Amino acid sequence: MTDRAGTILSGKRGRMERTLGRELLPPVMGPSGPLSQRVRSFLAEEAEDLYWNELEWENITDEEAMEGGPLTELAFPGFLAFIRGLLLREVMPDSLAPASPRPEVVEDVLAFLCARVVELGDALSAEGNDDADAQQAEMEMTSRLVELVLYRYHELALDDVERIEAERRAGP
Repeated sequence: MTDRAGTILSGKRGRMERTLGRELLPPVMGPSGPLSQRVRSFLAEEAEDLYWNELEWENITDEEAMEGGPLTELAFPGFLAFIRGLLLREVMPDSLAPASPRPEVVEDVLAFLCARVVELGDALSAEGNDDADAQQAEMEMTSRLVELVLYRYHELALDDVERIEAERRAGP
């Protein structure tokens, strides 16, 4: 992760910690141990593909467009479901496979999302940018997506999320 992407991630996490008044700890890794680099990369690439596909679908359809911009939660349903699946710690008793949380993959996905926010910020600051409105919208959605993934990554309770959201709406 680049320094700037890491700063974005630590800043968002730090704001959440200040709001909640406690440190946010990473989730516990699954009992099956770490993934091979090949499998880890494959899962991270699948998440990235979901991001690009759902972003493109939103750009084509404007299905989730609202007055203040698209609702990120609704624009990226498959992506967020994939993240939940990577963090799943319990399965139904009749499941054929045990739960095997993969927080390390979610960390890779967070790095990708933060790097994308940096890339979009750089593009917006470039002169002669003809696509600034679309890039601004993508940057806002991607930044919001980082927050939504962090909520799931840190397994925040609904009350905690509501406190953080109230603080976010109140201002910088």
